[in-house]
Amino acid sequence: MRQELDDTVSRAIIEVIEADREITAEGLIECLSEKLRTKKEHVAKSLYRLLKDGKVELEDPSPARTILQYAKSSYSLWFWCLLALVVLAASTVYTLPQYPPYIYTRYLLGSLFVLYLPGYSLIEALFPIKDGLDSLERVALSIGLSLALVPLVGLLLNYTPWGIRLDPIFLSLSLLTGVLAVAALVRKFSCFKLALKSGPVERAVKRSSLKT
Repeated sequence: MRQELDDTVSRAIIEVIEADREITAEGLIECLSEKLRTKKEHVAKSLYRLLKDGKVELEDPSPARTILQYAKSSYSLWFWCLLALVVLAASTVYTLPQYPPYIYTRYLLGSLFVLYLPGYSLIEALFPIKDGLDSLERVALSIGLSLALVPLVGLLLNYTPWGIRLDPIFLSLSLLTGVLAVAALVRKFSCFKLALKSGPVERAVKRSSLKT
């Protein structure tokens, strides 16, 4: 019974999209929820399954045309989250008291800053498209590359007048992570522009236009 209902909703979604190719995801869910007398969550789940199976696509009605617009869009949320983590790590290192329980926050964010963020930035620059690696592979490679990059930075600092101290290490890793993140943002925008030229850009947002 449940499967029949799912099939009915899926067929109805495709029929509505074929009849109105400019309908938004929000409008589609609202329309079918009233027409089939079912919950909006049910229609949304069926739409998600169709998207996952590649039977329908979501197209951004107003895609970013410049890298500045791209940086301000939801596509670059990862970039701002990464920078926020760097700033947060800096605040724990230089502002929080260095005794329990505050020091545990420093350990947590410091470990993330050293063991994950540099490698993550590099992975995003090397593999800007999600299809290149799955999530688990990205996490594993991010940790592995961080373990390779951080000692290299320490080795280079050892031959500079600043030496291996907290401030030079933190500033060097912050700069490295930031530069790699900007490079990743530029590469992702280049791939985004290519996708715009070749076909619809998949984007799971409510106000997107649908195509079959």
